[in-house]
Amino acid sequence: MRYARPKNAGDLKATIRATWALITPEQCHRLVDSMPRRIAAVIQAKGAPTNVISMAEEEFTDINGNSISLDCQTHSDFCREFTVTSPKLSLRKVMVYTCFVWLFAYAVFFFTENTAVLSSAIILTLAGMMIHIHFVKVDHETLLIIGSLGVQLSSSYASGRESTIFIEMNKLKDIVINEAVYMHSIIYYLCILIKDPADPETVTSVVPLFQSSNPRLNCLVQVYRSCQEILAQSR
Repeated sequence: MRYARPKNAGDLKATIRATWALITPEQCHRLVDSMPRRIAAVIQAKGAPTNVISMAEEEFTDINGNSISLDCQTHSDFCREFTVTSPKLSLRKVMVYTCFVWLFAYAVFFFTENTAVLSSAIILTLAGMMIHIHFVKVDHETLLIIGSLGVQLSSSYASGRESTIFIEMNKLKDIVINEAVYMHSIIYYLCILIKDPADPETVTSVVPLFQSSNPRLNCLVQVYRSCQEILAQSR
């Protein structure tokens, strides 16, 4: 809409309707999901202006084409926090998985008349769902880079469980965008290069970032540029 030039009230109404129609439910969900972080930032700033930057206007997707969001919070010139939010757990997929398991169990029960099959199907469904939301489904992935200290990687799972990894700055050689072959196609991923303490020019290991959300290149470039700005000031 910023590039539209309505000539009269009718054109303005038509432009507003067309722009409104372009807003997807995924964009609305991303904005709603970002509200807790925005409110926390306002509380931390005691009502003063915050440094929360939402990149909701730009469309970000993962390697499978699913919509994701990227939020950047600047705490200081040497500290920035990036959060990639993935789509919520799909109720439709849960229902399809449940129906498939139960229909298969009922078919086995129909031929064997063994009630243990139905009980096993219920236990298998519940156990599978618990494992998925507690160990597999990640809602948020966060990269916190502090120029004087290091990098903290956090993952928030659908069950509420969180995992955190901290890498000290003296162990970090660089943050780069690498490429890999996935399903007969080239994908890009952001990673941290860990250097050898005995030989700073040697890379001992690579730590991939945003492994669950798998953002596309345009999202990775946003994070990469900001990280390089902080690394350049720290060196």
